[in-house]
Formats: sequence, structure tokens, C-alpha cells
Amino acid sequence: MDVIASGPTVPDSSTFCDAEQILKGYEIWDQLAPSVRKYIQRGTSGELKDTPKSDDAAFQRCSQVLVGTNLQALRAAGKKAEELGYRPLILSSKVEGEAREIAKFYAAMAREILDSGHPLKPPVCVLSGGETTVTLQGDGRGGRNQEFALASSLGIAGLERVVIMCGGTDGTDGPTDAAGAIADGATVVRARAAGLDPKDYLQRNDAYTFFQQLDDLVKTGPTRTNVMDLYLLLVGGGGEGHACA
Repeated sequence: MDVIASGPTVPDSSTFCDAEQILKGYEIWDQLAPSVRKYIQRGTSGELKDTPKSDDAAFQRCSQVLVGTNLQALRAAGKKAEELGYRPLILSSKVEGEAREIAKFYAAMAREILDSGHPLKPPVCVLSGGETTVTLQGDGRGGRNQEFALASSLGIAGLERVVIMCGGTDGTDGPTDAAGAIADGATVVRARAAGLDPKDYLQRNDAYTFFQQLDDLVKTGPTRTNVMDLYLLLVGGGGEGHACA
């Protein structure tokens, strides 16, 4: 609860010590203005009071009700998928981790479904949600959902009837005007035919430019709500699972 809209009505579990450890862990402590470092150190020494914790009297009469959650969004998406003829499978609404690493799992699941029909036979829609992260290595443009889709495209390259869509429910992904992107088994082939190297764009964290040139960005505009991100894997039925070279 403390991360929703910065949690103004709930206890904050973080501390001055946490802030100092994170800044030092990312080796940016010495880049801070001296006044900022001094302020944090006054907090770690106990000279300044930390943010209100769970025992603070201010929270005795506070209560919270979640009217929209990621799981609700997943269930709604699953219901729509079922209406379209897919078997829905919700994995989790609490996905975290490096976007490109989670993408490898999604690609592996696509192959498993095609090869063995496990955990469900196609046509199937696998859904999960949460918020992944991106460790920046380049100077490109994009967001975690676009990077997820780009990494997925490499893992599902050559597969038929497989589509992966990743998007932010607020309609925004990173510092871009896209909510996310779509990739399928032909994305890599199309990209290379256009002179684009998917691995190079992934290395430079430039997923936006990559998908923009393929016209595969998902643009919804602001949705005026935010229940984190959605990751959808569609595996269609019929035919062989692997494409010819």
C-alpha cells in the first residue's frame, strides 16, 4: 500500500538508513549535493525523525480499500480471451525482476505449450502482471514493457501462432508515448529484412525505436488509472508449432 500514490495514508516502512544504503549500493552517494548527504546522515544518526511507522497514532483511524488491482485486470483480460476462444491461464499478478529475463520464461512457456500442450493445450492465453525492471546499459529509448517484448521476440523467433503483448495499464511505458509493444514469431525475420538487428537494439535499451520502425508499438493514450503492467502470451491452435527457416 505504501507505494500506491506514495502511500500518504499508510505507514512508510523505508528509513533514512535504507536510503543511504541504496545510494551507496548504486555508487551515487558521492554524487549527491553535500546538503543532501548531510540531511540523510542527520536522519541515520537519529537527529531527524523518520517517516511515520505503523505504531504512529496518525494511522489508527485510517483504512484503505482497493477498488482496482492488477489481478482484477488479469481476470478481465482472461474473460475476454475466453470469449475469443482461448483457454485463459493466470500465472501471477506479482511478477518482478529483470524484464529481459522474465521474457525468457515467457518464450520457454510458448515453446512448451507448442511442444507438449503443457500446462494447457492451444489455443491458450497465458496472463501475468506486475512490474519488471530494466538495468540500463545503453542510451536508447523505451520502457520495461517494450524491452520485455523485444527480448521475447528473440526467444519466440520462428514460432508460428505465438504472440506476446506487454503493456502498462496507465498507457505509458517509460519516458515514451507507448504503453508497450507486440512481438510474434516473425518479428525477428521482419526486423532483419528491414536492416534491424534485434540484439543490438536490446543491448542499447532502444526497444521504442525498434518497434516504431516495425509499427508494433501499442499506443492507447493515458488510461487515467494504473494497476501496473500486463504480460499476455497467445498461442493459437492448429498446425505445426514451429515455422520453417
